[in-house]
Amino acid sequence: MVTVTRAVFGDLPSGAGTVEKFQLQSDLLKVDIISWGCTITALEVKDRQGRASDVVLGFAELEGYLQKQPYFGAVVGRVANRIAKGTFTVDGKEYKLAINNGPNSLHGGVRGFDKVVWTPQVLSNGVQFSRVSPDGEEGYPGELKVWVTYTLDGGELTVNYRAQASRTTPVNLTNHSYFNLAGQGSPNIYDHEVTIEADAFLPVDETLIPTGEVAPVQGTAFDLRRPVELGKHLQEFRITGFDHNFCLKGSKDKHFCARVCHAGSGRVLEVYTTQPGVQFYTGNFLDGTLKGKSGAVYAKHSGFCLETQSWPDAVNQPHFPSVLLRPGEEYDHTTWFKFSVA
Repeated sequence: MVTVTRAVFGDLPSGAGTVEKFQLQSDLLKVDIISWGCTITALEVKDRQGRASDVVLGFAELEGYLQKQPYFGAVVGRVANRIAKGTFTVDGKEYKLAINNGPNSLHGGVRGFDKVVWTPQVLSNGVQFSRVSPDGEEGYPGELKVWVTYTLDGGELTVNYRAQASRTTPVNLTNHSYFNLAGQGSPNIYDHEVTIEADAFLPVDETLIPTGEVAPVQGTAFDLRRPVELGKHLQEFRITGFDHNFCLKGSKDKHFCARVCHAGSGRVLEVYTTQPGVQFYTGNFLDGTLKGKSGAVYAKHSGFCLETQSWPDAVNQPHFPSVLLRPGEEYDHTTWFKFSVA
């Protein structure tokens, strides 16, 4: 049994509209999602003693999400991740995007899908958000109709993304939640045990654009096919964190992607997806300047993201799985976040 309630979350400045909050609750999970950026603002999961904690980073009030902040909980697009130098060519025409991450374009541009109000529709077990991205928005070609649907079933939160385009355009959508299974506000994620079901990863240049190589994980810091304790693993390989695409099996069917366990609380998160990649990000750019819920200070490595998606910069790398959506086709992918207790 899932209950869905809606309430006002806050008003945008200058009378630009109202942002609503939708709370989905089952016997195992409670999830808050707002219409600003389809953003997950809270996700309460019980530990092995039955005590619930909020396991996602974010803010208690709308103002937090309107400031400059690292996409906490939001849906990012039209193209998640980075596009090299903010340019790409489709059908012989070059398109230029906003440069908002070093020399590159990141997560849809200056005003991506995370910085707009979506239109909600309440479902019996969740909520569906929709919007129309106009032709030329942030430099992308064609009008894009988009639907993002969150549904809850017991301990499983499902996110489905659909889109239809009037012209050929790249599309790559994902959710950018930062998790800490010890509870948001815990100082770091070093005691989390991580597994990612990937035989290969994408090496990146100094601006975090894939070099084009699809490299085997075997014998590297990126071999997470067996569980590793994150803090010890970073020390052992002397790396400052992860912000890389892991190449999942190319199936468009539901497949296992990752598992993260927190021994202290017993909480376990398993991720399944229909996507060919997952960006594993360990909050390397969090620096303690943002104050979140309950006054929590979000320092480096205080949360992790598992952003299921197509591969970064795929629109410029012909040997990567294609991210082009053509008129008459439908972009459709699903990710499942399954929570349990060990």
